[in-house]
Amino acid sequence: MATCNQYESGRDLLSPNRNLAPITSEVNEDGHLTVGGCSLASLAERYGTPLYVIDELTIRTACRSYRQALDKYYPGRSLALYASKANSSLALSSLVASEGLGLDAVSEGELLTALKGGVNGQNIVLHGNNKSDKELLLAYKYGVTIVIDNQHDIERLSELLSSEKTPAQLMLRFTPGIECHTHEYIRTGHLDSKFGFDPDQLESVLIQLKESPWAKLNGLHAHIGSQIFELQPHQDLTGVMVDALVLARKIGHPLQDLNVGGGLGIKYVQSDDPPSIEDWVKIVASGVVEACQSRNIELPRLMCEPGRSLVANAGLTLYRVGSRKEIPGLSTYVSVDGGMSDNPRPITYQSAYTACLVDRPFAPNEEKITLAGKHCESGDLLLRDLDFPIPRSGEILAVLGTGAYNASMGSNYNRIPRPAAVLVNGGQSDLVQRRERPEDLLQYDVIPDRFIALG
Repeated sequence: MATCNQYESGRDLLSPNRNLAPITSEVNEDGHLTVGGCSLASLAERYGTPLYVIDELTIRTACRSYRQALDKYYPGRSLALYASKANSSLALSSLVASEGLGLDAVSEGELLTALKGGVNGQNIVLHGNNKSDKELLLAYKYGVTIVIDNQHDIERLSELLSSEKTPAQLMLRFTPGIECHTHEYIRTGHLDSKFGFDPDQLESVLIQLKESPWAKLNGLHAHIGSQIFELQPHQDLTGVMVDALVLARKIGHPLQDLNVGGGLGIKYVQSDDPPSIEDWVKIVASGVVEACQSRNIELPRLMCEPGRSLVANAGLTLYRVGSRKEIPGLSTYVSVDGGMSDNPRPITYQSAYTACLVDRPFAPNEEKITLAGKHCESGDLLLRDLDFPIPRSGEILAVLGTGAYNASMGSNYNRIPRPAAVLVNGGQSDLVQRRERPEDLLQYDVIPDRFIALG
């Protein structure tokens, strides 16, 4: 067996976010690509395509890297929470819980998935800028920490819990006013954001919560964005958050938790060079320690919320090559049997990916192609101007780095069923999400009786 190095010179086995492919990726004696000891071509034949493939060891390694780095660099208590919006399922909830991580959810569906997947409610936080009463009450019932995002949250909780004897466990989110270089849609730490209270609102909100018998404020939360390669903004964030912690404690909140969010970037293409998990944790942990020491206050429990950096590089998507269209002097389009319904990131964020043929991973590049999806949308293009071997109709192609924000952001556009997902480890594959069928998409449709009567 040989390591597949077509797209990278060496692998970081401790920080999976720095690799293009799962850490178990290998090329077998037949020259075919395997992940988790499983032939990707065989998985495609067994489960069909498109198919999400998730490498268990890669996720476990990333979870352990966060835990071990926190233990190494932070002398106080700590807890990493999986940002489940990246990829929410019962299997992944169970997996991260087994590695000692908590979880953050942003909806009733994500919350139920976490609880049914075995995550303890006390290790879950509920985010959201427009939480429903049902979501708030469900979180309260299971002891989930509710992240107060705005005045509406306070008003609804005050009404819902006014007669309850046990106060709600709360965390307060604010915008720290820190910019970072990332896509404008995923920058959440700057002042012009739909998330969190502005800094000049903090004092009045803290006083309001102190006077609310239904509220027990345990911590503060801030988040500066996603897919970030810079470390300095995260260090800057720690000072801003510790200042807010000092203010809250002066007002009378014995805060114990400081949640710095997530945002560590991952490697999607060869030119990407994200920091390692350890380097990210080190800069955050040292920032909090230094800020607390300079202000002479005790260390809070340090919390963080990795999502993409836990699961993205553990995943890949298998497609079957189909039609081909050549436009001399312009473009060559090669279509696959999926597209924007299973990966909306290219059309939404202009995201770039890496691809290879699973049974010819070392084949030389012979042409420049644009990998197109099958949807009735001109912008349904997964990879543009890709230097690639000439793909044959029927071959299986893998797009790497799809473990985050593919399944979770997928749709049924053009009434195309969502793909299946399999978890691979040690030569075994386990179905963790069943493939939808076209008839499944009809189950919530209703034809009015009056149409039938007219028929």
